[in-house]
Amino acid sequence: MVAISSCQKDESVKDLDTAKPQVAAAVDSTSALNTVNNPDNFLAGKGILKITIQDSTYTFDAATDSVAFINVHSGESKYFGITAINKAHTMSFGISSIGFASANTTSRVAGSQFLFKADDKKPVLQYTLTQFVGQDDSGKISIEKYNNDNLIAKGTFFTFLAKDDKANSPFYRVEGSFELQLK
Repeated sequence: MVAISSCQKDESVKDLDTAKPQVAAAVDSTSALNTVNNPDNFLAGKGILKITIQDSTYTFDAATDSVAFINVHSGESKYFGITAINKAHTMSFGISSIGFASANTTSRVAGSQFLFKADDKKPVLQYTLTQFVGQDDSGKISIEKYNNDNLIAKGTFFTFLAKDDKANSPFYRVEGSFELQLK
């Protein structure tokens, strides 16, 4: 199971210190999963998420783009990850891992995707986690620091993404780093 999420910054959202955790509304199919809006989900207000694929580096700036560090607990399944979408809504990225987020930990990548839309005339370019590099070779997420004062998370990751799900499709090593803060 892979959790993919996206978000958009809303300037009217209350400060995290005054906001109370809420249970997700039973409006869509996620309610069947009994998924709870975890208080360990953070929308970054400051910080950078960098992703390098092939010879290009892409940056999400949490001051202007929506970048979230998420924890999903669904029954016995637990995942954490990072999801981001730029302000123009032309680029989004997500990466997740099984387990709990904590400082000084490294875990296997469970899912990832990177989407681009250049303009209305060009189709969306999509990279997704390839299943053909080997079960234990999907990549790693390393968290150096986690949930400490104003710091949400700091770390690095690598994974392998392909443009489609065919066995002979080329796949690309994707490397990245993140240092996300509340304010």
